[in-house]
Amino acid sequence: MIGPRHGPGKPAGPIAPRPRDPAPGTSDPAPRPPDPGPRPPDPASRPPDPGLRPPDPAPGHPTLRLPTAEDTRALGERLAGVLRAGDLVVLNGPLGAGKTALTQGIGAGLGVSGRVVSPTFVIARAHSGGRLPLVHVDAYRLGSLAEVDDLDLDVEVADSVTVVEWGAGLVERLAPAWLEVRIERADDGEERAATLIGHGGDWPRRLAGLA
Repeated sequence: MIGPRHGPGKPAGPIAPRPRDPAPGTSDPAPRPPDPGPRPPDPASRPPDPGLRPPDPAPGHPTLRLPTAEDTRALGERLAGVLRAGDLVVLNGPLGAGKTALTQGIGAGLGVSGRVVSPTFVIARAHSGGRLPLVHVDAYRLGSLAEVDDLDLDVEVADSVTVVEWGAGLVERLAPAWLEVRIERADDGEERAATLIGHGGDWPRRLAGLA
């Protein structure tokens, strides 16, 4: 059957279907919000700018780059030039960081006799014959200050330079002021970084020429 005509001789065209009523108990879905587009990247997820330097591990204290073990020994020789009788030097760093190499340089700078090696099994070694005696201590197997006192280190501290490996938290009370040397070594090479931190006394002035 032909639909109704609109005007003489013209069909009205197709009739638009009537929209269905929603089923009982339902409602029309809420309109979707417009797409805001891609999100900006999270700043925390951005890779670091290669031009930025990592933060100083000890702000305000000199940090020296040491490409080789010989550079570590050379730093020890330079450090010996500012050491005085009664000085306490505490070396901190992981195994293989270069603590003994630095002590060898200190011994060479002081001019002591005898080979400077790690005193792991004898705990402490004394070296004389130079500008100042050197007492070299490995505190790795010591667990308290009482054990350090048993070594009678306080006797040598008054007239010697005392260098202690693995001594953090144990030997600082042996002297009213001391020098802490933090040594870090790169995982994929020989390069090291040594940070010199003076605690008390006139260490900042003495270290100024080593930076």
